[in-house]
Amino acid sequence: MLRVIGKRLALLVPTLVGLSLLLFLWVRALPGGPATALLGERATPEAIERINALYGFDRPLWEQYVTYMGRLLTGDFGVSIETGRPVLEEFARRFPATLELATFAILFAVLIGVPLGYFAAKHYGRLVDHGSVVLSLIGIVIPVFFLAFILKYLFAVQLGWFPPDGRQDPRIDATHFTGFWVLDGLLTGELDAAGDAFLHLVLPGIALGTIPLAIIVRITRASVLDVLGADYVRTARAKGILESTIRDRFVLRNAMLPVVTTIGLQVGLLISGAVLTETVFAFSGVGQFLASSIFARDFPVLQGFILFIAIGYALINLIVDVSYSFIDPRVRVQ
Repeated sequence: MLRVIGKRLALLVPTLVGLSLLLFLWVRALPGGPATALLGERATPEAIERINALYGFDRPLWEQYVTYMGRLLTGDFGVSIETGRPVLEEFARRFPATLELATFAILFAVLIGVPLGYFAAKHYGRLVDHGSVVLSLIGIVIPVFFLAFILKYLFAVQLGWFPPDGRQDPRIDATHFTGFWVLDGLLTGELDAAGDAFLHLVLPGIALGTIPLAIIVRITRASVLDVLGADYVRTARAKGILESTIRDRFVLRNAMLPVVTTIGLQVGLLISGAVLTETVFAFSGVGQFLASSIFARDFPVLQGFILFIAIGYALINLIVDVSYSFIDPRVRVQ
């Protein structure tokens, strides 16, 4: 197992090098050059010359790339043009909020999607099956930002059941030391702060988790249907094995491989897709910061974000591959 993990981590290196090269060339290929794209309407010849000298854009490309890679290897992702602080520091300060939101969204999707998909497969062709298929299609086609606005207007503005924006009521004097505000409240015993932070997660978490929920329902339903028709399931029933044992040991365990793969992919999409949700709910995470960086032409932040997402995807895929051996012993033998 350690050898497999080592090989996968080694394969991550050329992937990140190739991605860094594409990002480097993308910034240099912007119309008018990176300095012109950065300055926008303020792009006078004197200002362009000053920016080129400041960021080294006037040096040969190979020299710029070597310098760029040298900084990446030392953990220097550049300085945010908008805030003037290191990109790594900005992401470290905001990433816990996005990760907390993504965790709520994926738990919402998995805890509802897997049972609903299994239940739909068990009642194949009945009303509950058709209903789950229709609901999953609706969940996939509704844009995230539109659903976010609907949830916010209905449950926050009209009904007042949930807070409309932010991560926590500013009137609450809460202790924050991990960046995960719900966890902070639980660890410090400030249950009112933890409860309020959790309420602030509900609406953006549901909006963000709806598409993964719909996909997980469809994949679980299809996978369970495939396993239910297998010979070993019919043999187990013929032997009189309890239905709960068949469900846990034969059906769900064998149906989980494609579901786990889907969940892993959706986790990566949640982190990268939180931009619209965080913007609608003014949720101070990486997504909202990235949205403001796009308008501010903050290219160091954009480059750093894409690299972080690539690393996250690779690590999530590694975790998914390792989990296969625990779900299916045949994978472990191979």
